[in-house]
Amino acid sequence: MAASAPPSSTGSTKLDAIVQKTSAQTPEKLSGLALYSRFALAGAVCCSVTHGGLTPVDVVKTRIQLDPVTYNRGMIGGIRQVIANEGAGALWTGFGPTAAGYFLQGAFKFGGYELFKQQFINYFGYETASNNRTAVYLASSAAAEFFADIALCPLEATRIRLVSEPTFATGLVSGFGRIARKEGLGAFYSGFGPILFKQVPYTMAKFVVYEKVVEAVYKRVDKSTASGPMQTGINLGSGLIAGFAAAIVSQPADTMLSKINKTKGLAGEGTTSRLIKIAKELGLRGSYTGIGARLFLVGLITAGQFSLYGDIKKALGATGGVEIAK
Repeated sequence: MAASAPPSSTGSTKLDAIVQKTSAQTPEKLSGLALYSRFALAGAVCCSVTHGGLTPVDVVKTRIQLDPVTYNRGMIGGIRQVIANEGAGALWTGFGPTAAGYFLQGAFKFGGYELFKQQFINYFGYETASNNRTAVYLASSAAAEFFADIALCPLEATRIRLVSEPTFATGLVSGFGRIARKEGLGAFYSGFGPILFKQVPYTMAKFVVYEKVVEAVYKRVDKSTASGPMQTGINLGSGLIAGFAAAIVSQPADTMLSKINKTKGLAGEGTTSRLIKIAKELGLRGSYTGIGARLFLVGLITAGQFSLYGDIKKALGATGGVEIAK
């Protein structure tokens, strides 16, 4: 291996000293496992915190989807109904599987998105990837979400069962164990088709809209001079818009997922036949039951995720990666 070339001199001893000091203080950009593990951790924390913190909204949203006749007073009215009928603690039903499930899902989703995006850039080359960046965003997010849903599905099935049947179990461990014993491990993935149908379009819309909004903002704002709070605000606003788009795209599948996980299927009834039956029962209008609550929920979650993700990445020193926005 050839020896490294000595640093070039400016001709001034004092100036050379300043240059060397500045270089020493500049943090080294991470790469490989060190970088992507930080992306994954940042994604895990931001998803767990946002989904877990909004468990009460998710509880009411799920009740509206599963029993629209009883829960027909909107989000605020639904919260009041749950408290009046079951106590305030019922609003936190499913917190355990929600926080745990989205910790795993967030790691795969955000870490996977960054990883797959880099792989596409490596494969096609920077210029081609940049010119076709929308396709890169869509393909990267879809691939990441597929693996994220494998991790999420069992915990999401447990969460929905706890919310739809409050007496089913006392929490994550007991609920998970009861489903495994009574219905078998396959029951955890009875909703895998619908969750893919819901989450993959949701995530594709979420990331591509976020990337496009951020790109548009930074064409008008110099990112290099934007303060930390300003960048957080941009992430927050862009995430809110992305969340609204993602909620609208994925709402029908979200309703079907709640329905299919509510009860065990009939003997010999496959997942596909159950989905077809549920879709016919719901219709287009019925599939958008609870859209108001979900817009509120997903908008807040997505805005919070992107603002937290950006800040956590900075805190962890995850400043590597390649951006292809123009």
